[in-house]
Amino acid sequence: MADAPAKINLVLRVGPPRADGYHDIATLFHAVDLRDTVRATGTTDGSIEVTTRTAKGGPVPGVVDDDTNLAVRAAQALRARDGSARAAHLGARLHITKRIPVAGGMAGGSADAAATLVACRALWALDVDDAELRGIAAELGSDVPFALLGGTALGTGRGERLRPVPVDRRLHWVVAPADGGGLSTPRVYARCDALRAGQSVPSPSIDPATLDALTGPPTVVADLLGNDLQPAALDLRPDLARTLATGRAAGALAGLVSGSGPTCVFLVGDDASARRVATELERRHHSSTVQTSGPAPGARVLQAANGR
Repeated sequence: MADAPAKINLVLRVGPPRADGYHDIATLFHAVDLRDTVRATGTTDGSIEVTTRTAKGGPVPGVVDDDTNLAVRAAQALRARDGSARAAHLGARLHITKRIPVAGGMAGGSADAAATLVACRALWALDVDDAELRGIAAELGSDVPFALLGGTALGTGRGERLRPVPVDRRLHWVVAPADGGGLSTPRVYARCDALRAGQSVPSPSIDPATLDALTGPPTVVADLLGNDLQPAALDLRPDLARTLATGRAAGALAGLVSGSGPTCVFLVGDDASARRVATELERRHHSSTVQTSGPAPGARVLQAANGR
């Protein structure tokens, strides 16, 4: 069994579209202790199957349990690294417990893929080191390498090139998943491009002063938060502006759309402030919230794999 964290983009700078359709970004990834869990049990017939459930055991809207699931693709990619004759017989049943919002801008699918990589490496006793595992992760998706790494890190390229950044204190957060379904990341990027059409968009970067600010108190960190995708997310989901306003009015130091959204996250000073903000968000918007903190560790094995 393994788990992996949700991510928050403390800062997300997005460059113009590249020829391949992707965008270069510069971002400060921050892992929080909102984690999905993957339990992998072995099979000998080479099949890889996935079942996804909520923490309460119910189905997860928006998640398809077939070969397109990123966790299945992660297990397949890892198995392909084993060149021995036994590879054809390596299989797994993946049981995912979802706590990270689906299509919410917190990289829940990437967390599932990262947890699957470390769980299946242990299950199948593969001789794949951490560097090779990161290479597989980068092939799967831009956020998967950070889900492996955890902590806080500067991400460049598509987000797959990472440099750890020290954060000297715990940061407390209230996570407010949006009702009404998720937002497609490609759709948000496309809307960002449309809103910036005709503008000169610079290459994305994060200056050293911003990195230095991470060693300061939460009030200083609050001033650096920013997301170039937020205008696009708000354009597609205008209701999110009301959520952001409610959290800030309730005492959050800052609030922003997480990644491509529509989940909103609020930085607060401490646990007491988190409770006040969460209570007000739930009262005003009649939806659940999660209180969490970071930085948090990346994907990790929780117990020895068995059942091969």
